[in-house]
Amino acid sequence: MNKNSSLLFFALLLLCSHLNLSAQNSREEKMQQILDEIKAPEIPSYSAIITRYGAKPDGKTDAKPVFDKLIKMSARKGGIRIIVPPGEYFVNGPLHLDNNVCLDIQEGARIVFGSDPKKYLPVVFTSWEGTFLYNYSPFIYAYEKENVSIIGKGTLDGRSAETFATWRKDQKASQLLSREMNHNNTPFVERQFGAGHLLRPQMIQFFRCKNILVEDVTITDSPFWCIHLLQSENATFRAINFIASNANNDGIDPEYSRNVLIENINFDNSDDNVAIKAGRDYEGRSTATPSENIIIRNCRFKGLHGVVIGSEMSAGVRNVFVENCSYAGYVKRGIYLKSNPDRGGYIKDVYINNVEFGNVEDCFYVTSFYQGQGAGFATDIQNVYVNNLKCKKADAGGIIIQGFSELPVRNFRFREVIIDSAGVAMSLTNAEQIEFNNVSIGGVVDQAPSAVGHDAK
Repeated sequence: MNKNSSLLFFALLLLCSHLNLSAQNSREEKMQQILDEIKAPEIPSYSAIITRYGAKPDGKTDAKPVFDKLIKMSARKGGIRIIVPPGEYFVNGPLHLDNNVCLDIQEGARIVFGSDPKKYLPVVFTSWEGTFLYNYSPFIYAYEKENVSIIGKGTLDGRSAETFATWRKDQKASQLLSREMNHNNTPFVERQFGAGHLLRPQMIQFFRCKNILVEDVTITDSPFWCIHLLQSENATFRAINFIASNANNDGIDPEYSRNVLIENINFDNSDDNVAIKAGRDYEGRSTATPSENIIIRNCRFKGLHGVVIGSEMSAGVRNVFVENCSYAGYVKRGIYLKSNPDRGGYIKDVYINNVEFGNVEDCFYVTSFYQGQGAGFATDIQNVYVNNLKCKKADAGGIIIQGFSELPVRNFRFREVIIDSAGVAMSLTNAEQIEFNNVSIGGVVDQAPSAVGHDAK
């Protein structure tokens, strides 16, 4: 190599190093800017212990009237911390939170919800699988509220395995009707479900809310999605324990939401642990409110899938950070980005850093053809950066990317990826500008073999 070639080589090396450092700084700086904007609500200074207002910890007497009375006190008191001491409290219907309300479910306390569907009527404005409609009230529901929190080391128990959860097998007609209303732009007020339909309510839903905190509680036996964050912002979910084994028991579903911190969570969900969404099809594309600025860190995954974006994401998803996460058990897919040509929208600026899985079906999976359906609205999937991803065994695939022929997946960067074994190491279809640095799937060849046989010189 002559002097000029050497200078050019070292200049290129310095440039590459600078670009890598800039990308790292960009990720960290962007994440810090988001963290600076997320502030947990203050816990109200005024407090009330529910047993002093007549609630009985016997698991039989309906405590809902007491909760409702204390929630209404919030406006007069400038906020209220409702303390639930140890014991089992039966709540026969939904709790509708108000501004500046904190539910403090103390260690040893258990709130058990009733199973009579009529108690969750009248219907409320909500959303179901990416479509706005009126349906049974979520068990805990906050609509257009600020400074709401659920804290404490107690348990929220939906008691739904033998009640609401059984509706899934008969939901198809109502599910398809909701999607038809979405595609036909039916006015929201005409989308009346509830009685006569079988769309399961969410366990907890924050709808058009600001300044949210859910911390330390255990959530179990949910009727449908466990926590649904809908058109909301500035939300912190911390140190929650999920034990949710019913169908569609997603852990946390941010939808059309921004500035969200999900940290130190123990997931054990029969469906997606975190599923980031942004509306379905026509409605999502017309709403044009993306889910953005979402940080998932120091979590332990167990269940169907670890971190999912989609498939209802038609308004777009961007600025997602998955940091320093591990696993507590099996997940089918570790990182899963899914869409189809019904959705449109985009997925971009996704950062996966220092994440580890054990035994999975697929470690990293991106598809533009979820469920093999759809036409006319391909999703733009680009700018995904994966650094230090580890997996012990991927029974089906290590890295799978399935783009759309008219709009390929593009600009993915994989650095420091180790997958010990995989059925198929890698499959890339309609994918462009995919970069690999220090990636090994199925083992590492440390050095070239000795020259023998026909290769001998």
